[in-house]
This record gives sequence, C-alpha cells and structure tokens, in this order.
Amino acid sequence: MENIQKEVERNFHVVMEKMCRCAVRHKLPQIRSFETKDDAHLAANVWANELNQVYCNNHGFSVVEVDDNFVIAVGEGSY
Repeated sequence: MENIQKEVERNFHVVMEKMCRCAVRHKLPQIRSFETKDDAHLAANVWANELNQVYCNNHGFSVVEVDDNFVIAVGEGSY
C-alpha cells in the first residue's frame, strides 16, 4: 500500500516525446515522475543534456513545458 501511495503523490512528469533508437538501445524510460515541479524541471533539463551529449549524436533534444509537466522534444528534422 505504501508504494501505491508514493506513486499517487508523484504528480509531475517528464515525458520523452519520441524514443529514438539510441534511447531504446540504452533502455531509457519514456516517462519519469517526480513529487515537485522543480524536481521535474531540473531532471528534464539534465536528461535532455545527457541525451544531447552522451546518448545520441543524431538528434537534438529540448525541454518544453506542457501544463505542469515537461516534454523532452526531438528537434524537427532530426528524428
């Protein structure tokens, strides 16, 4: 029951818009959930930077805020 309650409390999400082959190959999650909006925002920026610098040399990733969540968008023409 405690695990269910913790999941319910996590109301802010970071969602990877499209999973490129690099993300799939590295078994990265498509959604991450956080308890605060600030934590989600920070994690989204860190995750996008990691994707740009470490995992994927073929695509450009950026963070877009949608309501209270953050989407890691794939740069146009790069997916």
